[in-house]
Amino acid sequence: MGDVSTTKSTLAQNEPAMKGWLFKWTNYLKGYQRRWFVLQNGHLSYYRAENNGGVPTLSIRRRRRFKGNQAEMAHTCRGSISLHGALIYTVDACTFVISNGGTQTFHIRAASEVERQSWVTALELAKAKAIFRRSMESEDDEEETDEGSGSPEDWSSVVRKLEAQLNDIQTCSDLIQRHWKSLVKPLTEMETNLDPDGVQAKSKEVGERATLFRISTNAMINACGEYLKTAQTHGHKWIRLLQHEREQRQRLQEMVETLAQQHSKLEQAANAHTNRPTVNPSDGEEEDENEFYDAVADSTGGVSDGHFTLDIPTGTGHRRNSSDSSSEPDETTETKQVVVVTGKSTNLARKVQQSESHIATISTSKRQRRTRVPDKPHYPLNLWSIMKNCIGKDLSKIPMPVNFSEPLSMLQRLTEDYEYADTLDVAAKCTDPCEQLAYVAAFTISSYSTTSSRIGKPFNPLLGETYECDRTDDLGWRAFNEQVSHHPPMVAQFCEGREWKCWQEFTMTSKFRGKYLQVIPLGTAQVEFNNGNKYSWRKVTTTVHNIIVGKLWVDQHGDMEITGKGAAAGIKCHLKYIPYSYFTRDTQRRVKGVVMDIGGNVKWIINGTWDNQIEIAPVTGNTGSSSNPVYETGPSVVAWKRRMPSPDADKYYGFTILAAQLNEPEEGVAPTDSRLRPDQRLMEEGRWDEANTEKVRLEEKQRATRRKREAEAEKAAAEGRPYEQYKPVWFEQVTDENGVALHVYKGDYWVCKERQEWDRCPDIF
Repeated sequence: MGDVSTTKSTLAQNEPAMKGWLFKWTNYLKGYQRRWFVLQNGHLSYYRAENNGGVPTLSIRRRRRFKGNQAEMAHTCRGSISLHGALIYTVDACTFVISNGGTQTFHIRAASEVERQSWVTALELAKAKAIFRRSMESEDDEEETDEGSGSPEDWSSVVRKLEAQLNDIQTCSDLIQRHWKSLVKPLTEMETNLDPDGVQAKSKEVGERATLFRISTNAMINACGEYLKTAQTHGHKWIRLLQHEREQRQRLQEMVETLAQQHSKLEQAANAHTNRPTVNPSDGEEEDENEFYDAVADSTGGVSDGHFTLDIPTGTGHRRNSSDSSSEPDETTETKQVVVVTGKSTNLARKVQQSESHIATISTSKRQRRTRVPDKPHYPLNLWSIMKNCIGKDLSKIPMPVNFSEPLSMLQRLTEDYEYADTLDVAAKCTDPCEQLAYVAAFTISSYSTTSSRIGKPFNPLLGETYECDRTDDLGWRAFNEQVSHHPPMVAQFCEGREWKCWQEFTMTSKFRGKYLQVIPLGTAQVEFNNGNKYSWRKVTTTVHNIIVGKLWVDQHGDMEITGKGAAAGIKCHLKYIPYSYFTRDTQRRVKGVVMDIGGNVKWIINGTWDNQIEIAPVTGNTGSSSNPVYETGPSVVAWKRRMPSPDADKYYGFTILAAQLNEPEEGVAPTDSRLRPDQRLMEEGRWDEANTEKVRLEEKQRATRRKREAEAEKAAAEGRPYEQYKPVWFEQVTDENGVALHVYKGDYWVCKERQEWDRCPDIF
């Protein structure tokens, strides 16, 4: 019985949604030609002969040969266009156009306006279904990688069906509203027109508009009927499943709360045993068993004598790797090449000052800056009471107390990317673009160094919040950031050094999975040197493990590709962040990669760890075959080495010297600067209860501002007047040569700071 039902469902899905004769523009010699069109499964296809139930009518001989199967359709189809992402618009009363914005465009003419509108309505409905189906497939692919995320299969299927039907209803509603406005206009004109000829003409127009309105209304009624039928059929089953899930969740919650209470009692007993009146959480963590990063086979993390293997993709597909607890299937299949590197590791002199002198520069600049923040107080917190309602949700939309945070905003945390900007200064002096790209790769890796010991969550910036960091006098660069969007949260950043400038848009998706938190960056970062060489890249995935129980630790994993542009167009660097694994003898937190020239030849080898140092080595020869290359390298150079924080940094959030200086009060900054956030300042001073109260006030103020803006937009739409959406103050959104929207720095912040002109700044604090 199930097989019969499945067969019927499959046949119903393959039946054409609409079919018929239309005229398609062919060329200037033949003009419009009569073709048989079939709308089916999110595609519009056309044939020269009539299509019988999805299969074109053929001669007896061809019918015997193809027997009406899919191969026959593919053979006789003259063209097909996918509706997902297609543009559908009307040219005149009988003509419409459908285009995918690229290689395919169909100019189609119907016999009448009613027929044309019937097809346009069906196409818009099919497009909505195709978009929804694609989004659901993407969500299914993501859910397959989530641990413990599967609900009953039949339930999920019905929910997807209801969502698709509800989407159809919404599309029909939009069409009804549109056709109703078209119908009202000629009716109004008929009431005011006393000319009999004019009334007759308008009467015909009213009839056509009414027919279109009736078609859309019937579609709406049918869609509502299907939705109601599905809901009624499965309603009782949902109630039983919901009750079962509620009971299961209640039992799980009781179990976890019991474990949390036992954990708290054990912690108190341990503290009492050691006779410590006040305990810092990090002190207790030192007694835990050593984590994986305390047992590193190669402390240097560099290229040692011997061999190592690199996975070099031969294609252009992207692939994201992850650790064992959050593994995801490869998106593309890669061909692996074994790269054997020979040569001794050496400690050559850097082209700029080493870490010790750099730290001295920070502390002896023209302005005397602080080197640490107040110690982190210990506030007990019932973790489960907060996290139990967060599973599966976007972390940016969950109100979190400051207990999980560090006294820095995301704007300031992103500025830490330039702690090792001296690597870019070295890269600027390189005359060989491939060598320059190797140093750029080392710089991109350096931005992850602090995450090995920093597990605090930065404050989510408020819309319009800014942050400036002018370290031109001692470090040679200055950066400016602005929160340009709230949902989705997005930061636009611009930084400039003496011989380079760097900018990025940072946005992300984040999911809490119960055991771990995964952060997937979506924005693009770019750097441009004064010689015209330009490079762009995307950050890799970050996973925070042991969210509920155990010691938190962070892993970086995935592939990063840095591509050259401008004068460096054609060269690229492929980096692989190897995920943590219990079953490997290799160094943990390892990064390895290659720099390739325009011809795809490997010119530099990159190797090291993202929490310690990166070494680069030039390729001097290749003694292997094309399928198994063996590269000979020259002496390796330390392109980046981490400056370790103070031994007692765990008492103040694990901050480095630069991180401790980011939130230091400074006069003359914009009124929207992160340094002026009261909740963040209160947290830094150790007044966490007041900080939580202030945080709630600021978030509610932001929500009230958003509601007011939405109400003004609705009022403007009702009155038929344009409404200007929120625009950033210091950045503007433009479209690049590839049609991608991005935010570009206007360049006037530092001038306004010098003049203290802050009239454009919104009131957010």
